Amino acid sequence: MIGRGKPLLQGHILSTLEIKNLSVNYAGSNGQNTLALSNVNLIMNTGDFVVALGASGCGKTTLLSCIAGFMQPSEGTITLDGKPVHGPGAERGVVFQKHALMPWLSVVENVEFGLKMRGVSKAERHSIALDKLKLVELEKYAHYPIYQISGGMQQRAGVARALASDPAVMLMDEPLGALDALTRAHIQDLIVELWWQTKKMFFFITHSVEEALFLATDLIVMTPSPGRIEHRFKLDFSHQFIECKDSRKVKASPEFISMREKVLSLIHDGQAEGEA
Repeated sequence: MIGRGKPLLQGHILSTLEIKNLSVNYAGSNGQNTLALSNVNLIMNTGDFVVALGASGCGKTTLLSCIAGFMQPSEGTITLDGKPVHGPGAERGVVFQKHALMPWLSVVENVEFGLKMRGVSKAERHSIALDKLKLVELEKYAHYPIYQISGGMQQRAGVARALASDPAVMLMDEPLGALDALTRAHIQDLIVELWWQTKKMFFFITHSVEEALFLATDLIVMTPSPGRIEHRFKLDFSHQFIECKDSRKVKASPEFISMREKVLSLIHDGQAEGEA
């Protein structure tokens, strides 16, 4: 971990995810290949909150899909604690752009579902699910049908479901993109609190520079065509929020505004180069 106010990791299992020389080629319909990612290298450790930022087409979701095991790289390797990633696994929890919850199940049944598929007893999985719903402030809605709760609540239920298997890595693919501004800001606060409480490794994708700066301990800025990690920043804004509990104060600070303008310029310059 970096920066002041570091969470204590005693008692938590330390994990490392390592990406080496990763490239992904897509076969096009015209017979030509498209290089989506090129020579990506990244190391993540327990307690890191890594945010990937960049213009559309820079390969952010492709990178997350490789980490999740949904897609195999054309070249390079991904390992978690030295073990190669070849497919999906319970040690990597995924929260999608759309919550992907099952509307015929209640909130708590959705959170329990993965545990049920793994053969966890009814009493144990129910206890785990209620505990995760409490973390995302949904314990009062545990027995509501999914369709009776708001979009923001549904997305929080998706986060609780991903947490239920106690993954080493939380993978989040633009989970807040469809929410209104007030709900999005509230859930940003909640995600920072979750990261702080669980001490897990997070990999988060967003198009929002402000969101990226607020959440990240480590920000990677990717360039398009093909996707590469062009810039990396160590950030402290999430720690500042943990200390003051005032996200508006953090986002209004001169330091935050200056970094926002710097990152916006990098993205715009990179996009212009890619179009040239």
